[in-house]
Amino acid sequence: MITLKRLNDEEFVLNSDLIEYIDQTPDTIITLMNGHKYVVLEKKEEIIEKIKKYKKDIYIGKHLEDDIF
Repeated sequence: MITLKRLNDEEFVLNSDLIEYIDQTPDTIITLMNGHKYVVLEKKEEIIEKIKKYKKDIYIGKHLEDDIF
């Protein structure tokens, strides 16, 4: 799950495993596998970095550390 911001600066959490593709024209539009679309403030490069960090944290078990400590 990654945290993103809508155009009105409202934060929401998105399951990054459901992303089908990301367009930047100039707004960033995330399309999910179910067809839902989200327009966000973050650029596609930022979103990709958030996804990489999330996947890395899952792989090394960081999410478990946060809950324990």
